[in-house]
Amino acid sequence: MRFNDKGELRAINPENGFFGVAPGTNTKTNPNAMKSFQKNSIFTNVAETADGGFYWEGMEDESDQNIAITDWLGQPYKRGSGKKAAHPNARFTCPASQCPIIHPNWEDPEGVPISAIIFGGRRPTGVPLVFETLSWEHGVAVGACVKSEATAAAEFTGKVIMHDPMAMRPFMGYNFGKYLQHWLDMKQPWTKGQFFFFFTTMPKIFHVNWFRVGEHGEFLWPGFGDNVRVLDWILRRCAGDQSMLEKTPIGYIPKKGSLNLDKIDNLDWKELFSLPKPYWLDDMRESIRFLEDQVGCDVPQVVMDELNAQQKRIEQEL
Repeated sequence: MRFNDKGELRAINPENGFFGVAPGTNTKTNPNAMKSFQKNSIFTNVAETADGGFYWEGMEDESDQNIAITDWLGQPYKRGSGKKAAHPNARFTCPASQCPIIHPNWEDPEGVPISAIIFGGRRPTGVPLVFETLSWEHGVAVGACVKSEATAAAEFTGKVIMHDPMAMRPFMGYNFGKYLQHWLDMKQPWTKGQFFFFFTTMPKIFHVNWFRVGEHGEFLWPGFGDNVRVLDWILRRCAGDQSMLEKTPIGYIPKKGSLNLDKIDNLDWKELFSLPKPYWLDDMRESIRFLEDQVGCDVPQVVMDELNAQQKRIEQEL
């Protein structure tokens, strides 16, 4: 990412391809991924069919029921045995150029404008489907407090909630306090020529959570292809639509009716966007303690001010 000479944040993707977790991927959940890795692709820890094809959990309806399968450990696989054909963290990787819907200018050196930055974590309770942060500084603080339920891709076992700041914890290469300050410093006036100053145009920051569950453990949001409905709401917010917001102590959530829910039945809107006060007070205290313990005096004061202000809003407004 870089700012152009107009102060607009633009980005290019320096990578050559895509990778993803294989189990659960099929023509219903991700048809374009399936089309992308039909050739010139690499698969790790997946099962193999007798004709040299790939197989994993989620492809039960897309493969010949009579074909022999060898599991990821090299053993014969029997359907319905209860054993895993592929490792839960099995992967595919393929060239981006093979994606059927990739933008024709995806390699333009000028890049694309960045209007939104979206953080997300797997949070089974308490955290709404989507919210917009109140400012760039508030967004940086929210990013610093990202948490997620551990999955097969993490080094943890069991369903524990782990801290994953900026959804980047495994990739942090230097002092996290300095990393946060780098984010904050992006919002600075820039000089153009000798006499002209302008302020950078900062993206809006959002947080999403596709994984909230109800009292019986069921997902409250259908996920997969329906996530584009949330992206649609985000894009309309970036276009300046002010009529779709409800302000809460943690940020702006969608006003009821502003999210396209056409053909989604029995959605528990109230629960999906509820903000339980005891949960959020505990979460804020724990997040602040985490930063104090793990980052200490290197946490930018602006971030601590934002978190303390949010905690106060929760105490007074929820």
